[in-house]
Amino acid sequence: MPLLNILHSELVITKTKQYLVAPLDAIQSRAASDGTKITTSTTDTPSAGASAASAAATALVFINSDAGEGYITVEGAAGDRLNLNPWHNGNDLVTAVANTGKPTIVIVHSVGPLILEPILALPSVVAIVWAGIPGQESGNGLVDILYGDTAPSGKLPYTIAKQQSDYGASIASGDDNYSEGLFIDYRRLDANNISPRYEFGFGLSYTTFTYSSLSISSLSTSPGSSVKAPGGLSNLYDVVATVSATISNNGTVAGAEVAQLYIGLPSSAPASPVKQLRGFQKTKIAVGGNAMVTFQLRRKDLSYWDSGSQKWVLPTGSFKVSVGASSRDIRLTGTLG
Repeated sequence: MPLLNILHSELVITKTKQYLVAPLDAIQSRAASDGTKITTSTTDTPSAGASAASAAATALVFINSDAGEGYITVEGAAGDRLNLNPWHNGNDLVTAVANTGKPTIVIVHSVGPLILEPILALPSVVAIVWAGIPGQESGNGLVDILYGDTAPSGKLPYTIAKQQSDYGASIASGDDNYSEGLFIDYRRLDANNISPRYEFGFGLSYTTFTYSSLSISSLSTSPGSSVKAPGGLSNLYDVVATVSATISNNGTVAGAEVAQLYIGLPSSAPASPVKQLRGFQKTKIAVGGNAMVTFQLRRKDLSYWDSGSQKWVLPTGSFKVSVGASSRDIRLTGTLG
């Protein structure tokens, strides 16, 4: 099932008068310019959505999920959300529209993950566009993606699991003990061999990319400066290794890829996640072109916090290096140390 994530749209932000280009306004403007007829339903009522979809060739369904902010309760949700379902009858709305048999594209505006299994089970749902939290250019950005003017290049900043229990915590529990430690999101799913629906770092494009030529420098063991600095000693921020790779656009349109670097600590370190994100780089690449991405690793990126000695420790042994398109789509692997 395609899922296009446009959360990280590139916008030039200047100090100017506030405004909002709503999705419907932008779609209607584009439709007027190319002669497309738009039938709308601007309520959350499933029957109204189905009626509008029946008169169309393709249906666009917008669903959302908001949240409280701790100091404010939003539609009964105080501090966060009550569950991981779409708000305002979102699942029922998508079901009613999809049951018309028309190809259905679901656009999601959400503050965080949603459980998408009920939506993905509907045969007529042909794509999901994860648009994140909308900004003032939300409509224009969405039209650029829907009409193919721009190849999407966003990546999910969290995992979309198949069920809420996969996350290992209740969002409404109010538990502040944080006994999960580092094992949250993709790090928990990796440790427990749980398959996500869409993993951390996932995102499709209208083109495809290949990875090659992984290069890993030697690890510098020079102690560097030991002057106190925010977060620890200043040598924690010394670059001790570099990793590079070549990304090639082997598709048919220009696009940007967000290459991601993950590091696994040696066995000499205490129990730790299989891999942890330690760098990412977004690079625009022309059709048939390639680009080198380079990641600089600081000493802190390779260290763990030892609560007994109250300091960061660089473990001995070999570090596992993984470079890929997401936390589960690893294209290149190697060792450092």
